[in-house]
Amino acid sequence: MDFSSLKLPPLKFPPLKFPPLSRFKSGLFWRTFLLLGVLTTLSLASWIGMISVVQREPQAQQLAAQVISVVTITRAALTHSAPELRTELLFELVSNEGIRVFLLEEDDEVEPPPGNALMPDIEKLVKAKLGKDTRFSARVNGMRGFWVSFRIGEDSYWLMLERERITGLTGVQWLGWAAVVSIVSLLGAALLSSLINAPLRRLTAATRAIAQGRRPDPLPEKGPKEIRLANRSFNQMVDDLQQVESDRAVILAGISHDLRTPLTRMQLEVEMADLSPEAREGMQSDIAQMDAIIAQFLDYAKPTEASSFVNVDASAMLQEVAHEVGRLPDVRVITDIAPGAHVLGNGTDLKRVIHNLIENARRYGKTPGTDMAEIDIRCTVKGMHALKKVVIDVQDHGVGVPPERIGELLKPFTRLDEARSQANGAGLGLAIVERVLQRHGAEFQLSNRDGGGLLIHIEMSAV
Repeated sequence: MDFSSLKLPPLKFPPLKFPPLSRFKSGLFWRTFLLLGVLTTLSLASWIGMISVVQREPQAQQLAAQVISVVTITRAALTHSAPELRTELLFELVSNEGIRVFLLEEDDEVEPPPGNALMPDIEKLVKAKLGKDTRFSARVNGMRGFWVSFRIGEDSYWLMLERERITGLTGVQWLGWAAVVSIVSLLGAALLSSLINAPLRRLTAATRAIAQGRRPDPLPEKGPKEIRLANRSFNQMVDDLQQVESDRAVILAGISHDLRTPLTRMQLEVEMADLSPEAREGMQSDIAQMDAIIAQFLDYAKPTEASSFVNVDASAMLQEVAHEVGRLPDVRVITDIAPGAHVLGNGTDLKRVIHNLIENARRYGKTPGTDMAEIDIRCTVKGMHALKKVVIDVQDHGVGVPPERIGELLKPFTRLDEARSQANGAGLGLAIVERVLQRHGAEFQLSNRDGGGLLIHIEMSAV
């Protein structure tokens, strides 16, 4: 069922063209993603800060206990071992434990201890157990490591540990883990944003389909309670619109029959009545005008099924219309039509569109100072492949329309001046054109022509 005959202004969605920055600012997905990303980043930073504070003291105690244990065991081993076995003991410490022991000399080149955030706490704990004269260094005599001094009797020694044994995670390692966690969190935020916005995307696509005169597929009535209720209500609205459209089609068919039957009878009675030629001609003109108004109403409300669209040779159609209109005494048509322009649509409706535009120009766009309407019809093809477009321009050489009132031309039952109010019809010509072109997914623009007159610009996807 076609809903295009229902006038739903709020559901019109003109194509939106956002600059790159506006796209990030306006998209609900990006807003949700950025909010989740910021929340995740703040949570991660808070977590790292909390871990650093809570873990600082236990980690310092653990590393200090490790240093104290190694120094105490090494000193005890050296103290209680036989002198002839000390060399072998020192070799085993180096090869098995990575521990080296050197005699502390006065001329040793000693550098400051490692610049670790835990080092002040480690020094305090170790000196409390090994003595206040305990020294620490990051490099002694050019040899890099974790150096701790201890005494055996009157002699002082250096004990060197591999730095990796007493260092926790470095800043680079913390940064690496933080980066991994951040990336995973942002991917999760993107997935959550997509899942949250998916029902809204489906609803937006469905409303666009209705605005373009198509019936959308039913929305899934599953998920959270709010989503189920919204989708159920939307599906009910679509069914109601279908019923309204069906009822109106029946009513319009009845109107066509009920009104045109008495008009036909009136026409016959006028022909048979004993009337003067002037009276007969006037009554026939009134009857013809009423019949034309009924035809306009039916055209305005008539649905067009997209399934009936076929490949239409726009170039041949425009040439045919120009030939037909060229026979009118008060119309002069100038054409510039590119061959081979094909579009997908209903050929009868598209032909009616061009006829309506030409009739509008014939009535209201006569060249000033003459009784002749000069109408230019141009058709070109632009773009390539999927972006290929058929462009149709219809323009007259009349006085045009005030720029601020151009939008009123598309409103049903609207005429812009008193002269036009005397014209035949109900003021639906351009409204019908807009309705039909909207069903075909075409772009339709009105503007004043340079030099005077009205320019109608139509763009349709080419086949």
